[in-house]
Amino acid sequence: MINRAAAVLLKHRESYLLMTPYMIFFILFTILPVVLSVVMGFTYYNLIEPPRFVGWYNYIRLFLDDDIFITALKNTMLFAFVTGPISYGLSFLVAWIINDLSRTLRSIATVLFYIPTIIGVSVYPLWRLIFSPDAYGYLNGMLMKWGFLQEPVAWLLDKNHLLFILILVQLWMSMGISFLAFVAGLQTVDSSLYEAGVVDGIRNRFQELWYITLPSMIPQLVFGAVMQIVISFSVADVSIQLAGFPSTEYAGETMVTHIMDYGSIRYEMGYASSMAAFLFAIMVLTNRIVTKLLHKVGI
Repeated sequence: MINRAAAVLLKHRESYLLMTPYMIFFILFTILPVVLSVVMGFTYYNLIEPPRFVGWYNYIRLFLDDDIFITALKNTMLFAFVTGPISYGLSFLVAWIINDLSRTLRSIATVLFYIPTIIGVSVYPLWRLIFSPDAYGYLNGMLMKWGFLQEPVAWLLDKNHLLFILILVQLWMSMGISFLAFVAGLQTVDSSLYEAGVVDGIRNRFQELWYITLPSMIPQLVFGAVMQIVISFSVADVSIQLAGFPSTEYAGETMVTHIMDYGSIRYEMGYASSMAAFLFAIMVLTNRIVTKLLHKVGI
């Protein structure tokens, strides 16, 4: 067995040599931090004292002694199960619609729909102006002018409105990498398959989509699903920039902002690591479920 493995390595030594730089960085900056985070989750570590093993204490504390974590978990799951599917479906729908445009128009449309992802950080001041709590805010001004409001509403300070606004802004910024993957994937579908489909009885665009386009885009669809899951569960910037850190009554708290709170402010690295490990487990589990569902429906 060892000799066979050595023979394979020797046969493909050029390929492994080319992979070596990437694998070194992948192990150092991805695999190793994940492993360390899992290990640190079982310790108490404050960056000053040496790590002290505490067993499952941090994980028990998450659910029995941290009400804010429960709020953050609920908010994160709401973000994931609202923005994730909507963004995924919207990204594919827009990519499918613009696919039949000419090359120039398709490129322009791709840039226009991808711009919110690129400039998202730079337009947070504009969103704060739109939802400003005084009468000079665009939303308050319009609603008061039209008679829907008698006095300004502090949209970003009101826990009843805050989460909805954050989800709305996140949706606006959500057509990212998965959208580009779908645009590229649609270009790789063999046009002869559509001609053969017409001969086999396909009569409209939706049958064409279901029986030809989607099965031909398995790699891009799975990649888009994985990226959308990662983005949906990693929401933090939109909450910090619009709702503050921390937000009013922690109404905009997410798992990532809670990890940042304990990791970079309170320096309870062991506890922060346990939250990171738990979030990682949720993302992996969700990824497995979504991938199986995609394959189960024939995609």
